[in-house]
Amino acid sequence: MAEVSGSEPLAAYRSGPHHGIPILLLHGFPLDALMWEDVVMRMPEVPVISVDAPGFGDSPSFADVAYAVGRPGAHPSLEVVADAVAAVLAREGIHRVIPVGLSMGGYVALALAERHYSLLAGIGLLDTKSTADDAAARANRLRIADAAEGEAGSTAVAPMIDGLLGATTKAERPDLVAEVIGLLAAAPPAGIAWGQRAMAARPDRTEVLAALDVPALVLRGAEDVLSTQEAVETMAHRLADVEVVVVPEAGHMTAMEQPDEVAEALRRLWERVNV
Repeated sequence: MAEVSGSEPLAAYRSGPHHGIPILLLHGFPLDALMWEDVVMRMPEVPVISVDAPGFGDSPSFADVAYAVGRPGAHPSLEVVADAVAAVLAREGIHRVIPVGLSMGGYVALALAERHYSLLAGIGLLDTKSTADDAAARANRLRIADAAEGEAGSTAVAPMIDGLLGATTKAERPDLVAEVIGLLAAAPPAGIAWGQRAMAARPDRTEVLAALDVPALVLRGAEDVLSTQEAVETMAHRLADVEVVVVPEAGHMTAMEQPDEVAEALRRLWERVNV
């Protein structure tokens, strides 16, 4: 994917044709836009723009992103990220997109839907949920954020490998397991900290879905232990025009574990929007 203007509040990349309403890819935690690479290469006919979240990949820190969108000193939040995404699109002259978010990216997509609804031509929610964290989950996120800023650094997220990949991948794809372990080890501590705090602070956005009148996709890996089928059904029941996809032999990182199936589902969503 080719990088776009360096003056953007977030690092952004484009691939495919520049006509038609593009898919906007929002990555999971604690990775960056490269996690979508295998999916993007499987749909060359689809226009795609992807971004790195603050502090990940080539994007600046959350503090710098907040300053760039007029929110200096803001506490870690996904709302700031949604505003930064909207600013990137405005500067690129893109007026409508199909945001597709995996895990944390799904939370950003929902914040974008709430704050910048006119941008939405469709939406894809992958291995994610619309509800807020319970008290235990919030406490765990804040614990990891503190650890990442302390002596633990990137090792604070090393245990995530147990939940990110499905049982089939862990049994049959040692190469991918090793790759994800390496990506976790390379995750930037400052990005880990703001991301966990932002996700801990997010509200329940289930009712945002009920207001969406656009084609939607809700997808999860059949072996995903982090985003449950119940979460899928909660989201799907509030969407008027939704396709639900369960990807076999995949866990939480469906885009990396089964890119063929994910690319095909995204292509169908794009075609529903661009008919």
